[in-house]
Amino acid sequence: MSKPAAETHIFSVLVENRFGVLARVAGLFSGRNFNIDSLSVAETDDPKVSSMTIVTNGDTQIIEQIEKQLNRLIDVVKVRDLTTEKHVERELALVKVGCDTQERAEILQIVDIFRAKTVDVTTGDVTIEVTGDSDKVCAFLDMLRPYGIKQIVKTGKIAMLRSPMG
Repeated sequence: MSKPAAETHIFSVLVENRFGVLARVAGLFSGRNFNIDSLSVAETDDPKVSSMTIVTNGDTQIIEQIEKQLNRLIDVVKVRDLTTEKHVERELALVKVGCDTQERAEILQIVDIFRAKTVDVTTGDVTIEVTGDSDKVCAFLDMLRPYGIKQIVKTGKIAMLRSPMG
């Protein structure tokens, strides 16, 4: 019998903004040998609450276990698996590309096509900010690779539910 395929899931987790909460959530994953593919945490409009976006993967049983374990943590206010719901997701990447004067013009055309932003320019480098879904960020990086990417820093996914229409 074959093992069920692992699927990527995006959890939106509201937690109380207290010391040690992030460590407890990370410990939950590591203690059960679950992997976190990406994790983003920030305070919400309420300074007492933080929002976590956790991207992980596993078969149905593992995902159900993760959701149950997250709900058991004392500091967790709400857990929602956004994967099957209508949601908006984005990633942010900062990319430093080495270039000469001629290559810079070509790179800036790519920046324009992808609606990215140039955030720093030196005599030998251009640093670019790109925001979008994973496919857009990956396509942007693929276009820049021939120019010689020196450094990439990415946020991982952030996500939220879409509001109902009407």
